[in-house]
Amino acid sequence: MRLFVSLFFLHFISFVYSQKETETIADSLFREDQFYVSISYNILQKTPDNFNQYSFSTGLSAGFLRDFPISENRHWAIAPGIGYSFNDLKQNIDFSSISNGSETEIVKSRILLHYIDLPLEIRWRNATPDSHKFWRIYGGFMASYLINGKFKYEGSFGSGTENINDLLNKIQYATYLTFGFNTWNAYIHYGLNPFFDKDKTTTENNVTTLKIGLMFYIL
Repeated sequence: MRLFVSLFFLHFISFVYSQKETETIADSLFREDQFYVSISYNILQKTPDNFNQYSFSTGLSAGFLRDFPISENRHWAIAPGIGYSFNDLKQNIDFSSISNGSETEIVKSRILLHYIDLPLEIRWRNATPDSHKFWRIYGGFMASYLINGKFKYEGSFGSGTENINDLLNKIQYATYLTFGFNTWNAYIHYGLNPFFDKDKTTTENNVTTLKIGLMFYIL
């Protein structure tokens, strides 16, 4: 009986030790921040003189980034990914300068844009295997492919919705920066090329966007 008890405890201790060793090895290969969600405010840049933003021009995005650590302590990493983004750009357009009447004609409009995003990040964070609360600074480049673009308008002459896919650049390029601690992270996204295709519009239109908001990472 004494021999049986001794063998049982020896086997139990060996099992627990092997489990801890396995967990330590698994933890040492941790990856961080592989799912993301952001909310931001679009600040339109290089707008025509008769454009004036109103309300909150929303930017939303979500996606997956594959974290590839490139340093031994896993503080440095690169992360390619794929995601989806939506932009609701709200502006009043003043047509009084081209109107034949004496009254000011203000059209309230919205440009609704849907994209598939392909981000690539260079990451630094002081994460450890034992804690998910850490400082991070992530810089990235993003290419976005247009899925759909619509123009909604409302004025004294009526309202409607038009598909403007043919007037837009199919691919958007941007750089961005995310930095913060734990859950709350500031997000800055700067568009590098205009929304509209200059070869397909009758007027000079070089509108780009600067997004400022919050980024949330999961796992």
